[in-house]
Amino acid sequence: MRAICRGVHASSWEATAGGDRFTLTRAPARARAALEAGLGALERLAERGLGAGPAERTVHGALTTETAISVLALVRRAEGRPLHPADPVDARWWGDLLGAAHRALDGFDHPGLQHHRSDWHGLDPDAPLLPPATRDAVARAIAAVTRLCVTDRLTYGVLHRDPSAPLFLIDPETGRTGVLGWGPAGTGPLVYDLAAAVLAADGPEVAAELVDAYARAGPVHRDEIEAALPVLIELRRAALAARRPVIRAS
Repeated sequence: MRAICRGVHASSWEATAGGDRFTLTRAPARARAALEAGLGALERLAERGLGAGPAERTVHGALTTETAISVLALVRRAEGRPLHPADPVDARWWGDLLGAAHRALDGFDHPGLQHHRSDWHGLDPDAPLLPPATRDAVARAIAAVTRLCVTDRLTYGVLHRDPSAPLFLIDPETGRTGVLGWGPAGTGPLVYDLAAAVLAADGPEVAAELVDAYARAGPVHRDEIEAALPVLIELRRAALAARRPVIRAS
């Protein structure tokens, strides 16, 4: 297996079996319903013309399988090469595909999605293991997002939550595009996914092409992006910082 990305909510690997290629996604066991919602999102994307392989069911017919601490899903890999976050052309494709995916998922619903939750981000400043500095950063980020949601009308939708560049594909020969995986899906402000992508691209200083492409292709108006992106970048930074103590303890 080859690692694709290790995100806040899930990790993904490329797996090969008998000449076939798959994306293996692992998430915490508590995220089973959300991961199955993510598989449903992939199915919707395929219906809307984005390349996304079908989920491989277990021998018992289930979409996912559980271990003691994790839930796993296997998806047949779509054709194409993964995007590279440092390539300016790929950055434009990345923003374009994320925006197109958000548009395609407008109106999508699934029993595993939780709607209209104030804690859509999943962060808790009182969580165990958090160092004091991280605890304070999480609390500040949540407070800033709460203020943003009061003062601005944000566009909500289905979130990927870990939209790294290598999870998006382009086939240079055919021009077809695709998505390797959609982890535990959530609902929240769509600009949060853009913020996660911006940080995966090493920050807003180098992500102008990505943001511009998303603004052109996605359902969020540019003025909303400009207002919400800095706040949601700080929230994503807090989420990344909060994840580190969990990794060290696991």
